Amino acid sequence: MKTAWTELSVEKLEEIADYIAIDNQSSAKNWVVSIQKSVNKLNIFPELGRIVPEIGRNDIRELIEGNYRIIYKREKNRITILTIRNFSQLLSESDIYTTNKLA
Repeated sequence: MKTAWTELSVEKLEEIADYIAIDNQSSAKNWVVSIQKSVNKLNIFPELGRIVPEIGRNDIRELIEGNYRIIYKREKNRITILTIRNFSQLLSESDIYTTNKLA
């Protein structure tokens, strides 16, 4: 299974890491590593995450890592990381359609 990141997901990863680094650069690096480890698990277990409740589609799933949601699309031969959101942020279908451009 191949993993691809959208431009938006890379931007969100960097944005959140930069925010965490304001207080603690080491924590920011550790957070990025934990996100990458979670994403790597999807290569073996693509249905590891739950269906995104507010979307309700079997192919749009999420992993929870700390206070963040890693939103991804499960496809036949690829996992596409769509975005990373704070746990309190809801996702709409329009968010999915605007995040399709790969990095």
